[in-house]
Amino acid sequence: MDAIRGDIRTAEFPLTGAFLAGRLREHLGADDLRYIENLVDTVEDHRDGTRLLKRGVVTDHSTILIEGYVFRTMEAGGKRYILGVNVPGDFVDLHGFALKRLDHNVDAAGAIKVGRVSHASLQKVMQDRPRIARAMWFATLLDASIDRKWIQILEQLDAPKRIAHLFAEVQTRLKLIGRDAPRALRTPFTQIDLADMCGVSAIHANRAVGKMRELGIAEIRRGDLFTDDWDRLKRYARFEPDYLYGDGALKFDEVWD
Repeated sequence: MDAIRGDIRTAEFPLTGAFLAGRLREHLGADDLRYIENLVDTVEDHRDGTRLLKRGVVTDHSTILIEGYVFRTMEAGGKRYILGVNVPGDFVDLHGFALKRLDHNVDAAGAIKVGRVSHASLQKVMQDRPRIARAMWFATLLDASIDRKWIQILEQLDAPKRIAHLFAEVQTRLKLIGRDAPRALRTPFTQIDLADMCGVSAIHANRAVGKMRELGIAEIRRGDLFTDDWDRLKRYARFEPDYLYGDGALKFDEVWD
């Protein structure tokens, strides 16, 4: 197989080089990776808060995040709920290919760059490129795994540990795509964002951030998290990375024929 392993550089695939990096990507061939890169029809830049897709609106394309962060959100009773965070390399609405409309919104968190892939192109993938179709399926199921973990931590952890777990997850996902943050993890997340991600009030989120600082776990300033010990932060958050399918017992290590 004409394979490109884990040392692939995103410069060779500037639009899709982070797609499933650190996981299934290394089992795709060079031709597969070129095909995925060429799926992107257009590239767009958006400002903070831009709604890429509104709940219930019919869509004829899916979107891959090239730079920045994206939130999945829902609104009820005048309150916003952040249900998930996407990082570069993620298809933020790939499930919209099958559903045609989503039950939630997709919003830019800070300035972002995205690539658009038409559903007509994805239909051709399903028909002609089964290996790539399987990778797309893998990506969608990975989203579901992350969703389940978020539900678990909302039930299991207190607010300081939820926030620590959130940053541990983002740091790990970025590391998988070659964007390690040894000490400072920079994000556009506001304190209100953290509250909406963790299911608490802004005041409660502020107290949780303060507790992390008091314990010497980490300091969060304007969305940026600073820590001298990621391992300690992850132990505090009870973070286990298996559900990301990059390390641990669930690491994807199958070689495709």
